[in-house]
Amino acid sequence: MRIAVIGFGAAAIGFIEKLKKSGHEIHIFEKSRDIYSSSISGIRADGKLFVSKEMGGELDVPTELQKKLVDFWIEKTGNGDFEKGSSFKNQEYYKVFYQKGFQPVISDFYHLGTDQLKQVLFNIFEEYSSLPGIQFHFENQVTKITFRGNKVLADDYGEFDRVIVAVGRSGHMLIKSLIRQYPQLVVDSTRVDIGVRFELPDHIVEDLNREMYEFKVKYKSKTGYMVRTFCNNPSGFVVTEHYGDFTTVNGHARIKEKSRNTNFAILTTVQLTEPFNDPIGYGSNIAKMSNILGGDRVILQTYSHFVDSKRTKNLYRVKPTLAEDQYILGDINLAYPRRIIESIIDFAENLNTVIPGITHPDNLVYAPEIKFYTNTLNNHEFENLKFIGDCSGYTRSIIYATAHGYLMAEELTGK
Repeated sequence: MRIAVIGFGAAAIGFIEKLKKSGHEIHIFEKSRDIYSSSISGIRADGKLFVSKEMGGELDVPTELQKKLVDFWIEKTGNGDFEKGSSFKNQEYYKVFYQKGFQPVISDFYHLGTDQLKQVLFNIFEEYSSLPGIQFHFENQVTKITFRGNKVLADDYGEFDRVIVAVGRSGHMLIKSLIRQYPQLVVDSTRVDIGVRFELPDHIVEDLNREMYEFKVKYKSKTGYMVRTFCNNPSGFVVTEHYGDFTTVNGHARIKEKSRNTNFAILTTVQLTEPFNDPIGYGSNIAKMSNILGGDRVILQTYSHFVDSKRTKNLYRVKPTLAEDQYILGDINLAYPRRIIESIIDFAENLNTVIPGITHPDNLVYAPEIKFYTNTLNNHEFENLKFIGDCSGYTRSIIYATAHGYLMAEELTGK
């Protein structure tokens, strides 16, 4: 069987790992110029793995498979170096958050660190590229997929028996194009996650970081929207992600080099109804509006100004970890819908009752932070075209994306 895999991220790796000795001819098309090139994939920044049935996606991934895939990633470091923590397995912490209206998420965490992810990826690439039947095609961005009989064409790269789309969040343009061609692919297109990246000094959350490394909580805000924390990075760094036509913000942490700040996302899940059917377009336009205000840079604001809808002109005690040329001081309220702002503030104020200092006036708020995994796609519409990982709408983490690829390969082989 001749298979095309579009994108080389966690989902593609899970798919190839299961099929690497199957004898199939596998072609991997990756838009980056080489294995070391920068990308916004989750396996090139931070490298956080977890084992949990409460987070990571809409798939039913057996715990044993999650543990197996964690071991796979750790093994690929070559040195077994990682940080570990457990989220809310301490019942006292669980009760404190629960009493304040939060839904704590229980999980085990393993952090590889951005500084060794390039080596992890190279180790995987070196193994796969040495195997017969597996070919990498770098600087090859697939923009169009069409059908010819029972074959699938990926741009001008030839015919394939199966095309596996694994483009992650950064492949939203290809996904949008396919949805225009085949609207029946969409199962659910009513949800989008929009929020901010929060940054504050380590000492405010040092007890929490020491206890669980990554704390995951959900909270139903007064607006009715569900708000949650995402991607906590103790002693980490804020970074930008470039999607071609706009820039967003994210965070990561390293194993060796540490900052004095912790950063995490506060994301609001917006659930809309018909005729709304374009969460990617909605999120993209909010991101573009933010970039217009910021002169193609992300916006940075102090928390007190964020609450009071005032433009930030000066910072005080908290020093940003994001490079100065990548942000502009401004007012996020000019770009974000009011209800989203109110949801984030309500979440932060209630979190402050559990973690005093969260709402210090000079803590930092960055925008936009938007997650583009919100179209849920139908993997039963076409026998020879499948979607795996975050681009499918079914996953939002390294382990679940890897598992999605692995399980799709099992399905393809009939096992």
